[in-house]
Amino acid sequence: MSGFKSDFLRVLSERGFVHQISDPEGLDAAALKGPVTGYIGYDATASSLHVGHLTQIMMLHWMQETGHRPIALMGGGTTMIGDPSFKDEARKLLSVEDIGRNLEGIRGSFSRYLDFDGGRAEMMNNADWLLGLNYVEFLRDVGRHFSVNRMLSFDSVKLRLDREQSLSFLEFNYMILQAYDFVELNSRRGCVLQMGGSDQWGNIVSGIDLGRRMNDVQLYALTSPLLTTASGAKMGKTAAGAVWLDAELLSPYDFWQYWRNTEDADVVRFLKLFTTLPMSEIDRLAALGGAEINEAKKVLAGEVTTLLHGRAAAEAAAETARKTFEEGALAGDLPTIEVPMAEIDAGLGVLSAFVRAGLVASNGEARRAAAGGGLKVNDASVTDPTASLSRADLTGDGVIKLSFGRKKHILLRAV
Repeated sequence: MSGFKSDFLRVLSERGFVHQISDPEGLDAAALKGPVTGYIGYDATASSLHVGHLTQIMMLHWMQETGHRPIALMGGGTTMIGDPSFKDEARKLLSVEDIGRNLEGIRGSFSRYLDFDGGRAEMMNNADWLLGLNYVEFLRDVGRHFSVNRMLSFDSVKLRLDREQSLSFLEFNYMILQAYDFVELNSRRGCVLQMGGSDQWGNIVSGIDLGRRMNDVQLYALTSPLLTTASGAKMGKTAAGAVWLDAELLSPYDFWQYWRNTEDADVVRFLKLFTTLPMSEIDRLAALGGAEINEAKKVLAGEVTTLLHGRAAAEAAAETARKTFEEGALAGDLPTIEVPMAEIDAGLGVLSAFVRAGLVASNGEARRAAAGGGLKVNDASVTDPTASLSRADLTGDGVIKLSFGRKKHILLRAV
């Protein structure tokens, strides 16, 4: 899939965002002719988006950068249902209050990637039209256009049924609501493109079909590859938990470190997807070999962190890392957790401290890491896994530095 004439599809293609397009020639011609309005939907299942959402956010960013109009659609309505796509079980239903709080948390991330001034980009909420629907009228006007036989043929549904896992009628309605979102956005904003991950292909093409049946309009779908690391790990997840975009849930330093620890085989691909560096600069970094690849990783970490948290936060994270790794200093910007002094006085087990800090998942993992020399307290290796932390371990700043390997550090502050 190459040879696009529009800047929009050419940029997405050369940077690795394109997996499938419903009508490549038609969308390319539409994008070349004039500004296209497109959207991506985000359900509010947590109070923040995470790194796994960044591919789609960057697609909206490049859509705007190439002269088109992106819409970030908040799923205030669809979150109440739950998308069954490739899930093993039904998603936990959230209250209206929980969804509202999550939406507030999610909105903040987009201002770093999109310019909403003057309507150049827009944030909408599908609760505005879904929550007021009359069920019988919706079944008559919209539901009649859907074939249950076709819906059952979608991979996202077949997977659940083949595994004999329950698929509720509630979840089964999700693809109808997502398709209706597309038609609503076309009517309200002239939106002709829906983008998303490749697992959303069935839902998106259902929207294209519904638009044709209800309003005789031409709509388009564009999906990105589902992203995993070179070792097969899912993007956005680590042993310590999700890599959140909200600085309150994950510090800029930890965010920077996540990208600094990128596997060698992923560096160039991630530079294309998650930074705005020119392709010529990415090609230069791609030519680096051996130990020089670490410089490319620092560039990756700095650029991705700058986009989300700002240049100052990215530079502070890089300086903290330099002091920690190159000088062995106790950098003040390291992530910190608080522990009551009473627990220190009672003798906080060293293994439990590492679990509490989120550096390891369990005491067993901590014990194995200690046996391999991977755990340190104040830069001294843990030799006795049964030892406890005490006031004697506190530095003059009232903290204890816990380290797992060379790159993961947490300050434990007694309060």
